[in-house]
Amino acid sequence: WWTNHNEMFATTFPTTFGCYVSPFIQNPTFLTSAKSLYSFNKFKFNPKKGLNHPQNSIFCHFNSSQGLAWAFPALLPPSPRICGSPDGPTVTGPRIKLRDGRHLAYKEHGVPKETAKYKVVYAHSFSATKYDSAVAPLETLEELGAYVVSFDRPGYGESDPHPKRTVQTQALDMEELADQLGLGPKFYVMGYSMGGHSVWGCLKYIPNRLAGAALVAPVVNYWWPSFPANLSTEGYNLQLTQDQWALRVAHYAPWLVYWWNTQKWFPCNSVISGKPKMSPQDLEVVSKSAKHLSKRPKLKEYAVKQGVFESLHRDMMVGFGKWDFDPMELKNPFPNGEGSVHLWHGDEDWVVPVTLQRYVAKRLPWIYYHEMPNVGHLVMHDPAMNEVIWKTFLTGEEEQIVHS
Repeated sequence: WWTNHNEMFATTFPTTFGCYVSPFIQNPTFLTSAKSLYSFNKFKFNPKKGLNHPQNSIFCHFNSSQGLAWAFPALLPPSPRICGSPDGPTVTGPRIKLRDGRHLAYKEHGVPKETAKYKVVYAHSFSATKYDSAVAPLETLEELGAYVVSFDRPGYGESDPHPKRTVQTQALDMEELADQLGLGPKFYVMGYSMGGHSVWGCLKYIPNRLAGAALVAPVVNYWWPSFPANLSTEGYNLQLTQDQWALRVAHYAPWLVYWWNTQKWFPCNSVISGKPKMSPQDLEVVSKSAKHLSKRPKLKEYAVKQGVFESLHRDMMVGFGKWDFDPMELKNPFPNGEGSVHLWHGDEDWVVPVTLQRYVAKRLPWIYYHEMPNVGHLVMHDPAMNEVIWKTFLTGEEEQIVHS
């Protein structure tokens, strides 16, 4: 799969799939057993030589029509169970119908939009939904005079899947949601973790509609062109080994994402398997969130009620695939100071390395960067931090953290 100077290392997927993987199409095909796929002592795992390099691409060769017959049923995900369809789950909450015919499910929070001082469209994180507890509690929103609409991103919950989903389509969905709900010519956007991709999309594709934007612990794409190779590699290597594999598959071989995250031979993405890499600070937040955690299984079931592929797997393909733009090349959407963009990140975030976020902030000096000491990735699930972020974002006044 990878080559390094005169050394060559390769592996393949199970032979029953008739699928051979080699560093270059013109090179001989190497074949190993399925069990050796995850045996890292059998070959050198070295992503340092160019995360963006074409030699790291995956090439799939099917040895016969029989191999094709074995491969495609296992690789192709099942069709999603569309909410509201005859054989699909029922629709339990409000939805809008988008221009392309899809439906987007949403939930309103805070004060009535007719009287709100601030109107915010919120994009949830990976495996979350419109019910994401990262949205500020009612008392905070009432104090701010804020209206927030959260929504199930496409494929999640009760929002129709979008097989051609991109960072751009997510931003346009947010714009159309705001328009159909009558939020006015300008509105605020916030995205937490994987929801940050939607906010980057808004900054690129609909900057003229924004009153302000907030990125909270946003997941980075290690293949953004502006990242120096040594920095992206350093951050990439901090991930769990199983996540390094999952990310490479999502980037280089999206047609394998479903198989990779549903097979049983070796570990898949740690978040999907329910065993993410968590810092001590995040574990402390989890221990204090017993009430929320008691609802987690039911909410997780809601998140994937239409299937895991168009929700979780599609998220990985979009987030870590090839983007049409580099966020670090964006221009300030508020050159006259009529709005602001904020980015919050904890220095003990073991999910998204803080060093990468520092580089993003350095490249985009017009972003107000807030680095939080002794804070992990679950910052929005810490009530004290949650309140500070929402108040600072909307009022522009730096709030002090007061832990209970």
